[in-house]
Amino acid sequence: MTDPEQSVSSNFIKAIIDEHNKNGRFQGRVHTRFPPEPNGYLHIGHAKSICLNFGLAEEYNGKCNLRFDDTNPVKEEQEYIDSIIEDIRWLGFDWQDRLFYASDYFEQMYAYAVQLIQAGKAYVDDLSAEEIRRYRGTLKEPGRESPYRQRSVEENLDLFRRMRKGEFADGAKVLRAKIDMHSPNLNMRDPVMYRILHAEHPRTADQWCIYPMYDWAHGLEDSIEGITHSICTLEFEDHRPLYDWFLDQLNVFHPQQIEFARLNLTYTVMSKRKLLRLVEEGYVSGWDDPRMPTISGLRRRGYTARAIRQFAERIGVAKSNSTVDFALLEHVLREVLNKQALRVMVVLKPLKVVITNYPQDKVEWLEAVNNPEDESAGTRKIPFSQVIYVERDDFREEAPRKWFRLAPDREVRLKHAYYITCREVIKNEQGEVVELRCTYDPESRGGWTKDGRKVKGTLHWVSAAHALKTEVRLYDHLFNKENPDEVEEGKDFTSNLNPDSLQVLSDSRAEPSLKEAKMDVSYQFLRQGYFCVDSKDSSPEHPVFNRTVTLRDSWARIERTLAK
Repeated sequence: MTDPEQSVSSNFIKAIIDEHNKNGRFQGRVHTRFPPEPNGYLHIGHAKSICLNFGLAEEYNGKCNLRFDDTNPVKEEQEYIDSIIEDIRWLGFDWQDRLFYASDYFEQMYAYAVQLIQAGKAYVDDLSAEEIRRYRGTLKEPGRESPYRQRSVEENLDLFRRMRKGEFADGAKVLRAKIDMHSPNLNMRDPVMYRILHAEHPRTADQWCIYPMYDWAHGLEDSIEGITHSICTLEFEDHRPLYDWFLDQLNVFHPQQIEFARLNLTYTVMSKRKLLRLVEEGYVSGWDDPRMPTISGLRRRGYTARAIRQFAERIGVAKSNSTVDFALLEHVLREVLNKQALRVMVVLKPLKVVITNYPQDKVEWLEAVNNPEDESAGTRKIPFSQVIYVERDDFREEAPRKWFRLAPDREVRLKHAYYITCREVIKNEQGEVVELRCTYDPESRGGWTKDGRKVKGTLHWVSAAHALKTEVRLYDHLFNKENPDEVEEGKDFTSNLNPDSLQVLSDSRAEPSLKEAKMDVSYQFLRQGYFCVDSKDSSPEHPVFNRTVTLRDSWARIERTLAK
């Protein structure tokens, strides 16, 4: 696990770039790229890669391309392309005029494939996908050559051209590189370069019915664009010899591929396949569900671009895989939000309080600081009247020894207002507490008293007559295990879903200033956590707030301590 208080990690990639600049490789150029596949929404792991690639280009006065690896039309949608563009822009990065697609290079890739066939380095194979897997061998057993491996150059060229013309059905034939079926690296055992897919492509429509495999396209795209440092995650390390082989055989520009450890976080999954399943099977409301690790989900929950970028910088870049504690992400987020969030009072579970000795028709407008961390945030006025709401959880009829909140004959301070003392408890026919009757000390406004007495408990509150009724959504981890993939036999990761990951409070009451709450503003609900307006479901008629993150000491933890 990563220590939330750790310093910024070192970046070994910078050392490689520095050495290249020192020895003159790439003539001092630094040109990176972020190459997402448009088959899902970006998540926090992609954010690490985005920050790394764009950040390196900025630091070395270089360039960074945005390139979509759209080589599989079956899984790609324009919705994903649009969301990826929006997410990267929201994070604060700009690719200027360098937006590219793998499909921009389909014709060039086809020409390169023909070049390999002519050199006797590629052949058309009639084996099925299952047969290719069997012939491939294992880590302990060498592969076997396809019976079609020795086709002539002329026959391969003819068949490949006919594949392009659409003469064969899906899966009938593939184009494979002719390398080494006995290689210890399985990626070098005659990998597939092209497959037949009679599918509509988002950009090229039905122009093509053969599509390049990712391993064939990836290195070529980097080469065509003049990428100097092709930064990939560790799972591509064993693919690097294959990329090098392709580029060497074609005698084209050769980027330097560098692998780094991908981001793994506790209590979440990063696999697009698993995230897609959560969406399609209704475990979440969509890709932008605030419990999802997607950038759009984090944004809707109230995470800021600054926090995500600072998190990416804090965890650094490593050469070996590890898992980062989700607490570090929350720690960085709190650091950012504490400095910018406006303080407000919202009662999540309201309990009515009548201050019997306060004038019935009187309303005082008390001054409250918007953010003690930022003087420029100014102050606001909040109304105080005879009837207020406090948190139901702030009252105990039978209070434990260390209880510093409301109880019969106990005195507490109301934030920004007065001291009150509970005098009477009103219950309904079921014995439930429905109202408290209290008295206030008119000499204690602002928390000061003539006799100098002090109380330990300070509560937030709202004036009942002025309160804004709102819905509040309290989010927790989507999974209840640090590693959701640790499951019992016969079960999968969905068995570790947290049934309490979302709690909806439909009758919360907020101070009236939140009638003007804005989508892009963070708020600290005093004693409750950091919140934001829900960008999808909130409206003036039905305001909805999402809890972004709890405060450092949640009330649940305090309750457990008191229980002991």
